[in-house]
Amino acid sequence: MKIILAGIAGGVAMFVWSSIAHVALPLGQIGFREIPHERTVLESMHQSIGDQSGLFFFPWTDMKNPNAMAEETARMKIEPSGLLIYHPPGTVGMSVRMLIVEFVKETIVSLIAAFLLAQTLLAGYLARAGFVALTGLAAGITTNVSYWNWYGFPTDYTFAYASTDVIGYVAAGLAIAAILKRAT
Repeated sequence: MKIILAGIAGGVAMFVWSSIAHVALPLGQIGFREIPHERTVLESMHQSIGDQSGLFFFPWTDMKNPNAMAEETARMKIEPSGLLIYHPPGTVGMSVRMLIVEFVKETIVSLIAAFLLAQTLLAGYLARAGFVALTGLAAGITTNVSYWNWYGFPTDYTFAYASTDVIGYVAAGLAIAAILKRAT
């Protein structure tokens, strides 16, 4: 029962931090830029993609082709490349559903961290909180650094989002460690 309580407390702490990072601090906007001539680009995207929501990679190369990697390399030397997340007109902006999903995700990862912490013999409060923070360091670099490396996500964006993740785990760790005390 204490693990569940600790996980929920960690989820709340992480959600509060995440909200502060995205609403009160600039961390949620770091690395984003405005598209020059946005109206023209949006009209062109809508004309080309239409109502098909999705994640698009360009330039597209059919990976079933045995020469795919060579073709992709050659095209990327002369054509723009990147990822595009596209949603057609009519998509809802930030919603209560999104906030609930984020809170549930943060509670689940905090429950996992609380369960892992409960398996250790760590006695000190800072050691327990540090254990959870280290799980956050692993989580924070896992996806963010891969996106920077493979897809060219901006360095400032990568650092800001990895930092937001790690600090969220620090906040969760402080809450989890306060509840999950090691019996002496």
